[in-house]
Amino acid sequence: MTRIFPTYTYGSGPREHCYWSGTVPMPEYPAATGPITCDVAVIGAGFTGLSAALHLAEAGRDIVVLDAQTPGWGASGRNGGFCCLGGSAASDTILAKLYGETARREFRSTEHRAVDLAADLIRRHNIDCDVHSEGETLMAHSQKAMDGFEAKAKEVERDFGVTPVITARTELAASGMQGPFFGAMTTPIGFALNPMKYTLGLANAATCAGARIFAHSPVQRIDQQGNFTLTTPSAQITAKRLIVATNGYSSDDLPRWLRARYLPTQSNVIVTRPMSEEELNAQGWTSNQMSFDDRFLLHYFRLMPNNQMLFGMRGGLVSSAAADARMYRLIRRHFEAMFPAWAGVDTPYTWQGLLSISRDLTPYAGPIPEMPGAFTALSYHGNGVAMASYAGALLADQVLGQAGTRLHPKIMQSAPKRFPLGRFRRATIWPLYAGAVLMGK
Repeated sequence: MTRIFPTYTYGSGPREHCYWSGTVPMPEYPAATGPITCDVAVIGAGFTGLSAALHLAEAGRDIVVLDAQTPGWGASGRNGGFCCLGGSAASDTILAKLYGETARREFRSTEHRAVDLAADLIRRHNIDCDVHSEGETLMAHSQKAMDGFEAKAKEVERDFGVTPVITARTELAASGMQGPFFGAMTTPIGFALNPMKYTLGLANAATCAGARIFAHSPVQRIDQQGNFTLTTPSAQITAKRLIVATNGYSSDDLPRWLRARYLPTQSNVIVTRPMSEEELNAQGWTSNQMSFDDRFLLHYFRLMPNNQMLFGMRGGLVSSAAADARMYRLIRRHFEAMFPAWAGVDTPYTWQGLLSISRDLTPYAGPIPEMPGAFTALSYHGNGVAMASYAGALLADQVLGQAGTRLHPKIMQSAPKRFPLGRFRRATIWPLYAGAVLMGK
């Protein structure tokens, strides 16, 4: 595999103290061995791959899912658990300029449909994943941000057909959202969940539908002569169709078409120990709303039903044990600045994971042009719970020859362009990250 982060990034170190891993027992999935044949091989057992596998298995196809580690080992099992609108990091202005206003609105509609699809999967398959939060709340970190909420609310009404609730600064305490904020805007779409429980719920549903899931089976080679032949350390899989669903954990040579078409970046999360009612009241944050601010290196946070606070932030383009320790100190500083009454509260859980961004800041779900019969979806820009689930369903539709069954927006049909600098492409974003840190954005 040709990956652009060091070997450490793809090992156990960044997830050693992940909170989600201890919240649900991990099923035993066998490694792939010997010759295996199937209709569709799926590489990657995260939201995208498992959603695709589930939809295809329900349609009667013989599906094999291969993961280098275990289901949910990557970003799907170590994110913040925000099932919400999102998927693109491009502004409305940029989307309209690049693709047109009709395509922009179509993509916004897809965001809403993605949340609905995830909710339907949870409901249909009785996935117990600790759902809470009525929509998502944007916290204003400045008066300027608060002043823009009225316009933002009108945009939400236009694009999603719902009316956000704006909370004035003077009303935050009564809403259980006390902090260094200038107001809040709640959009009643989306919910929070335990991402590992959701991932394993999808895996169980796919297995029940007939899919075969193999763990500890890294794909080392992909050949195509009519059918696809995938080679792992102990198996050779022959498939009529192929789905590559590895997102931020992709390799630049499996397949080579992916080279430099994605940019893995880190997101970092900490979780507190359970807090008492007295501790919650001392800070004044008692809301279970999933919340975030609109800084460049955004913070995202939510008080879970068991009174443990999850707090995450973007950033970190260097990966090592020492870099993780530095990031932990940084995220603790941000956490204590936002919630000073909890400065003495331990955060025993801390981890990092890779998300993917694309050069044009939009996700992709479609064919791999150089490999007829192969498909991929990637780059959800840190909002993959809903959008990756939806992208997997889109890939299933295309494999089945049923494109058009669900909305496939024009924006997600545009193949990602390559970043400059090849395997050194992380350098293209260093100045932006460094400037944001220095400016406190």
